[in-house]
Order: sequence, then structure tokens, then C-alpha cells
Amino acid sequence: MVKEECKALLDALSKVTACYRHMVLTIGGTSDSQNLREELKKTRQKAQELAVANRNKLTAVLKDKSVSKEDKAEFERLWVIFSTCLEILEIDMRRALELGHEFPLNVPKKHLIQTGMSGGTSGVAARAMSIQNMKYEAEHNIDVVDLKDLENEINQVGEMMYEMEMKVNVPQWTVEAKQDPGAELKSTISVGASSIGMISVEENKSFCDISKILAGIIFSAVLIIAIVLAVCVVKLS
Repeated sequence: MVKEECKALLDALSKVTACYRHMVLTIGGTSDSQNLREELKKTRQKAQELAVANRNKLTAVLKDKSVSKEDKAEFERLWVIFSTCLEILEIDMRRALELGHEFPLNVPKKHLIQTGMSGGTSGVAARAMSIQNMKYEAEHNIDVVDLKDLENEINQVGEMMYEMEMKVNVPQWTVEAKQDPGAELKSTISVGASSIGMISVEENKSFCDISKILAGIIFSAVLIIAIVLAVCVVKLS
């Protein structure tokens, strides 16, 4: 039961973190707006709430001496994934802070980046928050006011990561993956790959047959020429 709860929390954190990264990449672009800045704030706060819940669950389980060796190995694997999500979240929060300073919304002379992306990000934010529609309530100067809050939250995430290392020591290199890198991608294209493989084998087979025929023709021609030359030499002598 605890294992399933931890996996569910981790899946939710991974989804929210991915959505946050997607939205951070639109700061300063043609899709940037006051709504985007509010979406970023709500999404990162949701990610931090999930991170706290993940930390509390996994820390309690990994400190429990009664957990079996097999279960502990699984929880350590989840811990490594969780730590990676936190690192990605912190990196994207720092990127959002830098871009927020570089591209304030209320400075008309500051040109936006022509990234080629268009449209809003409300759908991505709604998926991250697990709601149907986003409600916007922020003030018009959120792009400036929120930067100070973002700095504090970045420090909080950093402190959380440090405390995690102090409470639970799980070196990443000691945790074994359950599947090979890219296994999930290979499984989705296995059918297509097998059909392509059959075609390539047939093509290689036909190519080899042609090569054998050409080699036989060339060998026969050389042999005939050698015989003719031998006969001419005998006659001339």
C-alpha cells in the first residue's frame, strides 16, 4: 500500500515538473504573458507540495528497519528518481528566475524572443494542477513581485535536498535500474522495427545474390581470356 502511494506521488511530481519545464521555456517568447507568470507560480508551488509529500513518505519508509531487503531496494530506486525530479525542478526554477529578470512584462522596449512557438499554456498548467480550467487572480505586476518569492522557494528546495542527503544516504550509483536505458521507447516501436528488419534482410539477401552472379561472370570471363592467351602462345611457339 505504501509503495503504491509513493509511486503515485512520484508520478504526479514527474508530471508537474515536466509541465513546469515546458512553461519555463516560453518565458520571454511570443507566448509570454501575465497569465503565464501566474501559471508558473501555481505550478511550481504544486510541485513543491508534492515534493514535501514524497520526501515525508520515502524518508519514513527508508528509515524503517522492518522493511524487507527487496522492498528497500525498490524504495531506494524511487528515492533516486525523486531526487532527480527535485534537481530538475530546482534547475528550472533558477532558469525561470533568470528569464524573469531578463524579460519583465511591463517594459515596452524589451523585445520578446521569436521562438516560433505560439498559443497559450493554460492547457499545460491545467494538466499540471489536475483541473479543468485555470482561474487567474494575480495582480498586474506579478512578473516583478513573484521574483522575490521565487528566490526564497529556490532556497527552500535547495535546503530540502540538503536535508534529504543528511537524513537518508542513498548513493545513486548503488541503485540498479529495473530496465535498460530506452527500453520503454524500444517497446513502442518493436512492431515497426521488426517489419523494417524483415525488409532490410530481404534487401541484403537480394543484393548478395546479385553480387554472387556478377562475381561468377567476371571469373568466367577471366578464365576464358586466360585460355585464349594460352592457346595463342602455344601456336606462336
